[in-house]
Amino acid sequence: MLRLSARDITYVALFSALVAGGALVTIPLGAVPFTLQVLFVLLAGIVLGPRLGVLSVVVYLCLGLIAPVYHGGTSGLGVLFGPTGGYLWGFLPAVILTGLLATGGRASLPRLVAAGVLGLVPIYVLGTVWLALQLHLGAGAAITAGVTPFIALDLAKAVVAGLAARSLVTLPLNLPALQRGR
Repeated sequence: MLRLSARDITYVALFSALVAGGALVTIPLGAVPFTLQVLFVLLAGIVLGPRLGVLSVVVYLCLGLIAPVYHGGTSGLGVLFGPTGGYLWGFLPAVILTGLLATGGRASLPRLVAAGVLGLVPIYVLGTVWLALQLHLGAGAAITAGVTPFIALDLAKAVVAGLAARSLVTLPLNLPALQRGR
């Protein structure tokens, strides 16, 4: 049974809301829009760890089935299973991987940024494969449409997530994955 404290529930709700807020910042770049969701997914993994991080993404994905919290204020099964749905599904392994890589050692900036950068891999893989299948694209076309325009921006998001998390280490917030003294 999953036991959550009031603090855990608050953090999960906060990060679900941050991911939803990041989805509202949408810039169309072809088949896949630019959003700030990835920044908050990576930050959730780094700050909350894999268990609470994945719970925050699950809450976000479920909320999007009934409320307009997906990219650009969209919602529903059509988005979750549409051409960009693979990127949303990729948030789940991304937050787990990022959380696993960020925890269990010293919360150094290189470690946190590396966790964020490696967390991009499942988002890109699931998103690109899904996009290719949905739009009947070859691998090269799917990568050109769903990865290439985002690499620099997503690397910057990983760095920002690492910097933000590193700053949070010094605060007395008792964050699950970033305990003081690490």
